[in-house]
Amino acid sequence: MRQVDVDTSVGYALKRTATALRTAMEASLRPLGLSVPQYSCLEILNARPGISNADLARGVFVTRQAMHQLLGGLQEAELVGAGGEGRVQRYSLTPKGRRLIVAASAAVAAVEEQMLSGLRASERERLHSDLERCTAALGED
Repeated sequence: MRQVDVDTSVGYALKRTATALRTAMEASLRPLGLSVPQYSCLEILNARPGISNADLARGVFVTRQAMHQLLGGLQEAELVGAGGEGRVQRYSLTPKGRRLIVAASAAVAAVEEQMLSGLRASERERLHSDLERCTAALGED
């Protein structure tokens, strides 16, 4: 039976990278009063205004129930607004949310740039392509 060697495992290295990235993102977003899931929600709403709760939950990698709570907090903070009724509600950023996502997106872009700073442009493109292929191989979109 084959076992994982943590010293050479791509999966383990990927998990370490993901954890380090999340930690750095949390630190960069903290001064803006945002968590990583809140930021992710705002970023997706910025790109896709009018998205449903279910689609938003899939994009942020949380359950619909967790997204409902997340959206409640963002609405309370006047960062997100909702239109429609019941299950057909659609969400979008408020003017306050649009202002905040500009700063938050810049903070996260700086973290990503730091993470990739040791890679040439061609290596960055290859890494992105390789990760997309790995995702597809596991049956994810």
